[in-house]
Amino acid sequence: MKIHFLGAAQAVTGSCYILETAGKRFSVDCGMHQGNAEIEKRNLNMENYRPGELDFILVTHAHIDHIGLLPRVVAEGFKGKIYATPPTRDLMQILLLDSAHIQEMEAEQHHRKGLRRGHKTQPPPFAAGERRAKGAASAPHAVERRDTMQEQPLYTTADATATFPLIEAIEYNKPFEPAPGIRVTYRDAGHILGSAFIEIEYQEEGKPAKLIFSGDLGRPNQLILPDPSTGGSADYVFLESTYGDRDHKSAESSREELAAAIAYSYKNGEKVIIPAFAVERTQQILYTLFLLDQEGKLPKDMPVYLDSPLAIRATEIFRSHPEYFDDATKALLKQGKDPLALPNLRFSLTADESRALNTMTGSAVIISASGMANAGRIRHHLRHNLWRKGASVVFCGYQGEGTPGRKIVDGAKSISIFGEEIAIAAKIFTIGGFSAHAGQAEILEWLKTFDGKGTKIILIHGEVRALNKLSELIHDRLGLEVHVPTYLEELTLEPGKVMVPVVDIDKALPRIDWDFLLADSRTLYAEFQKRMELAKQKPWVAQTELRDRFMDVNRKIVELISEL
Repeated sequence: MKIHFLGAAQAVTGSCYILETAGKRFSVDCGMHQGNAEIEKRNLNMENYRPGELDFILVTHAHIDHIGLLPRVVAEGFKGKIYATPPTRDLMQILLLDSAHIQEMEAEQHHRKGLRRGHKTQPPPFAAGERRAKGAASAPHAVERRDTMQEQPLYTTADATATFPLIEAIEYNKPFEPAPGIRVTYRDAGHILGSAFIEIEYQEEGKPAKLIFSGDLGRPNQLILPDPSTGGSADYVFLESTYGDRDHKSAESSREELAAAIAYSYKNGEKVIIPAFAVERTQQILYTLFLLDQEGKLPKDMPVYLDSPLAIRATEIFRSHPEYFDDATKALLKQGKDPLALPNLRFSLTADESRALNTMTGSAVIISASGMANAGRIRHHLRHNLWRKGASVVFCGYQGEGTPGRKIVDGAKSISIFGEEIAIAAKIFTIGGFSAHAGQAEILEWLKTFDGKGTKIILIHGEVRALNKLSELIHDRLGLEVHVPTYLEELTLEPGKVMVPVVDIDKALPRIDWDFLLADSRTLYAEFQKRMELAKQKPWVAQTELRDRFMDVNRKIVELISEL
């Protein structure tokens, strides 16, 4: 068995693991890389994926960092089946269409910017409903020209639509064979509606072997969903490590903290802004607000706006699958209570309705996507409220490296939104108890339920600090062998033998030539000094403009220094 790590290896996005065994080549997940420009550049290159050579894809759950490149690989020649649970299938359809729409809109915006900069030879973006040509934007040189490639969508709504007929629904606990000699079983991971960890059984040189991919592992006693399934055995467990270095607050203390944020902004006549992923996190927040309303801790005259068409559609999909809810939620439904509804809940479907929220006076709770504040309507709400004393911003999920959300929770004094520097004066709340990911202790407890004799652990879907801490704990407390792969690593697995990793580190993590950059900066600064006499000869108004631009450069340098 060979495994190629194409994402979520020493990172938390881009989940994709390509496996080769029994003459078949298939993938567990096919997610989008999210973060800064360098990270997102990885989405452009299909060279390592080789979509036309994939036989099938196993999907753990419907978050974009696990499914977001599916339309791309379909456009690049994948024709096999995509397996997922029924709720995941339904959620995938709305999420991928939404993602494709975002790709098209952003490509159109970049195209217009290119024209305004005088790039009149740039090709127009794909027309609505048009399929992407195979191989478009996949050449290695194109990957380096990201500015140009931004003017073409990663994929189109037509590519997303072409993905749906390939999806085949699979129920929990019902083994199936996607290919001869490969047996797969989906188990409830308790992360989001329909999420699964995946058991893969196969023959290696005539001997049976078994892998488990945890996907994103959920938490016990989480709202809406049953606890993750447990027990069993495996030769290898590919284990998510998002919170491998810390535990979460309890659900009760998290609910109290949300109540405190609401009370703070209500008293000040300002808004509570909640960046939330459309799937699961939004529904958890609605459920929590329902409980606060029942406890009398949600002001009756404080409206709650769900400003995300995607989250509104996702909530309807939740309602259509009550058979996947936990017993407590089922009991509420039997009593005629809907924990996903509130007396003062209002929906903002149109862009005009969303914009109106930022001219509206008075207190309100606004829930909007995306959860890391790197896309969607939430950016507008942050732009209008971050600078307001008395406002609250509540982060209730993981904030990936390089995202605006991460910068805010890490204590930034200001942040750039739509090219404008916004001061941060609002009160920032980071409430980890709403996370749908297992915390450190919960991961270890889940792992203990398996027969660990000889099991090897491969830690994925985590940042380096979390991976290193969890690796140390698993080795010391459970006595298990642990491996932490890196991006683009290829790992050979043979039960009973040493794991053999191979990685071209220069390709995976290209070295940054800081010496060259600093020397280049010194050269440019020296040239600027040489031309000072020319600057002094310009009219006074022109000199003030040059001065202001030069001060902007210096401010950027000061910001860089402060980050080190």
